[in-house]
Amino acid sequence: MIAFVQGPVAHLAAGTAVVEVGGVGMAVQCTPATLAGLRIGESARLATSLVVREDSLTLYGFADDDERALFEILQAAPGVGPRLAQAMLGVHSPDALRLAVAQGDEKALIAVPGIGKAKAAKLLLEYKDKLGAPHGAVPAQKPVATGPAPWHEQLHAALVGLGYAPREADDAVAAVAPEADAQAVPDVGTLLRSALRTLNRAR
Repeated sequence: MIAFVQGPVAHLAAGTAVVEVGGVGMAVQCTPATLAGLRIGESARLATSLVVREDSLTLYGFADDDERALFEILQAAPGVGPRLAQAMLGVHSPDALRLAVAQGDEKALIAVPGIGKAKAAKLLLEYKDKLGAPHGAVPAQKPVATGPAPWHEQLHAALVGLGYAPREADDAVAAVAPEADAQAVPDVGTLLRSALRTLNRAR
C-alpha cells in the first residue's frame, strides 16, 4: 500500500494532482478542498489510499491521515465506491460526517451529489457505530485555501470536481456572487457551502 506521497506538485487539474516522487509523476485523485491547498512547484504531502480494480489502479489523496481512514470506512459500505466516498469528504469534513451520522442527519448526506433521500437513510444505518465520535469541534465548513486564481474560477472547478455539470456550476457561481462581493477576501470554502445549498434547492 502507498501510505503517502511527498514531493513537488507538477500539475493540477479538476479532481487530480500530479506529485513528483523520485522523478515519477504520481497522479492522485483529490477533493476540491485538498486541491485548493496545493500550488504547482511547491512541495506537498498527501495521505493516500490505493484502490485496486480489475482494470485499474487509482490513487486517492487526502489532506491528512484522518480523511484517508474515513474514506476507507465510507467506501466499504454496500453501494458506495471510492468516488462517492471522496465526494462525501469533498462536501463535509470527517468530523462533520461523524456528527451527521451520530445525529441521523439525512439532509447532510443528501447534500452530497449522488446521494438521494433513500440512499441517505440506508447509509445512516450502515455507518452507525462505524465512524466513531467527532474528534473535536466541527467547523462551519472545511477550510479551503484561497490562491492566485479568482474565487469564481476556484469555485467553478470545485463544483465540477464534485460532479456538477458546467452549466449548473455557472448558475451556482452567479448565485453566490453577491456573498463573495460582500467579503473583503472571498472565502472559497464558505462560498462552496453556499453554492451547494443553492444547487440542492434547485433539484
